[in-house]
Amino acid sequence: MRNKITVIGAGHVGETVAFNCARMELGDVVLLDIVEGMPQGKALDTYESAPIFGFDSHVVGTNDFADTAKSDVVVMTAGLPRKPGMSRDDLLAKNTDIVADCIGRATKLSPDALLIVVTNPLDVMCEVARRVSGFPRNRVLGMAGVLDSARMRAFMALELGVSVEDTHAFVLGGHGDSMVPLPRFSTVAGVPITELLPRERVDALVERTRKGGGEIVSLLKTGSAYYAPGLAVAEMVEAMLKDKHKILPCATFLEGEYGIRDTYVGVPVQLGRRGMEKVFEIELTEDERTALHASADAVKGLIAKLPPTFEPVTA
Repeated sequence: MRNKITVIGAGHVGETVAFNCARMELGDVVLLDIVEGMPQGKALDTYESAPIFGFDSHVVGTNDFADTAKSDVVVMTAGLPRKPGMSRDDLLAKNTDIVADCIGRATKLSPDALLIVVTNPLDVMCEVARRVSGFPRNRVLGMAGVLDSARMRAFMALELGVSVEDTHAFVLGGHGDSMVPLPRFSTVAGVPITELLPRERVDALVERTRKGGGEIVSLLKTGSAYYAPGLAVAEMVEAMLKDKHKILPCATFLEGEYGIRDTYVGVPVQLGRRGMEKVFEIELTEDERTALHASADAVKGLIAKLPPTFEPVTA
């Protein structure tokens, strides 16, 4: 029996997640949205590409949560997108209700699923999903660091004129302007960029990484990024469903790691069939640790604005 992957939200991010999960043959895919006809049409279009790509995953679109039952993975992408001049934090109130409703309905039908949250503000929406589902922390993760690290790697490759395959980047913290790129752990063929570039160019790469999402939003005028986010989710799904024990940076509920407790923060974790298997702690400098804690505090400030409780859903 194939794995079953539900993607909630058939916008650009959702359809890209669905397409990549199908193309990579990670399982059969259910694409759900409230707009009648849209998920069905996008799912059919995706499946019609199967003969060209050569994949056998089934892809169906639906407006009914009943079709998502017994999913192995549920990816939450639905929500209002950012508009020019709008921060991720501005989306808090609007998207809290959307995430709480969708996650509550989906997890009631798939009580053993792994959850990946993409909806912004991502770190806070992870906490909403955790509270509503009642799932343990290993089964509720956010897609953030994979995307942020990919953006930094792309900028490094452009700056140095090298293949992206030779780059590695390390980004911690919340998914927003307070994220913490770590240049001394970001390398080209194993050499830290701090040894390849002058300080001002390294600082410019860090700043562009922090504002990577906003840069795309300002260029598009309407909508936000979806190709890189969609692939980043697919990489997480693959790591979990194939039990790869792969180390990826993800938004994770910390319970004392890095000196942070009861907050979702982007850190490197090991992903496998059970979801988050292990948090990897690395030794940080005083400045890096201060920046990471400031990022966590920014997330805590937003979490404090949530309604006092979300009742866990029982199957």
